[in-house]
Amino acid sequence: MQPIGIGLYGQNGHQIHHELLNQPHGRLVATAAFDPAALPEELRQDASVQHYATLDELLTDPRVALVSLCSPRRTDQADDAIRCLEAGRHVYAEKPCAMTEAALDAIIAAVARTGRSFREMANGIAEVQPYRALREVVCSGKLGTVVQVFAQKSYPYHESRPQDEAVDGGLIGQNAGHAIRMVEQVAGQRIELVEALETQVGNPVPGGLQIACALQMRLEHGGLATIIANYCNPRAFGSWGNEHLRVFGTEGMAEITDGGTRTRLVLRDHDCGPLDMSSPSVDYLTTYLQSLQGTAIMPRTLEAELHATRIAIRAKASAARQQSVL
Repeated sequence: MQPIGIGLYGQNGHQIHHELLNQPHGRLVATAAFDPAALPEELRQDASVQHYATLDELLTDPRVALVSLCSPRRTDQADDAIRCLEAGRHVYAEKPCAMTEAALDAIIAAVARTGRSFREMANGIAEVQPYRALREVVCSGKLGTVVQVFAQKSYPYHESRPQDEAVDGGLIGQNAGHAIRMVEQVAGQRIELVEALETQVGNPVPGGLQIACALQMRLEHGGLATIIANYCNPRAFGSWGNEHLRVFGTEGMAEITDGGTRTRLVLRDHDCGPLDMSSPSVDYLTTYLQSLQGTAIMPRTLEAELHATRIAIRAKASAARQQSVL
């Protein structure tokens, strides 16, 4: 089966160029608004890869079947995705793929209208270890009924972080969005209601990006969840992201802490120790490419995948309302 021709647009985010080395299901054929010097040497030396200045030029290349979007401004990315879909291309878009619910709904409508496939770079958090192991525990019923979930996502602050959240999606969109996926995909609980607060305290640039946020949520079955996210992770912590996920149920609790380096399962009077991580991780991009080839099925529907982004949009709107009251 021929690999899928992939075009990269933009470098504003986690572009997939390094993932295309030794990728049997996809092949880089073109870039746009992308510095070729950033490519791995093997791809940089590939004379068949065409480099364009604009997305419109990229879309004239008939070899491009899938566009990976890391648009220069995140606020433009929904429109970019729709242009690609209407041009007959599949789309793989950086998070958040949209910054309003109207834009999110427009993407979903374009997918239905064009028959093309769209996925967000959700990274399949529930399919990679140690989060897959925790998801398996939840699905097994060992924890009983999930009562409450706590999730944390912390990144370092650095001067190159965009102060304008329209560039990268902002704290809730590009940071807390990961923790929202932890709740929905790993803890297996769809979020029904969200309220949020944000603060710029600690930002050396007055009026710039939000530094910390807190989200309180009601889950669809009536349980509760809390998320904190910030740009306060010290460089000396040892990993770029400091993540925690704790799931409390009627029969016990399970946790992933310290950036995914420690796990624990406790069931009533028995400390079971670390989670069983014998199941292999599943690469999300590979699964998506295989689904386009008809040899795999995505682990969740598009609506379920994008619900986390929808919740992030609603959380940001809640934070803005709260700020206006202060």
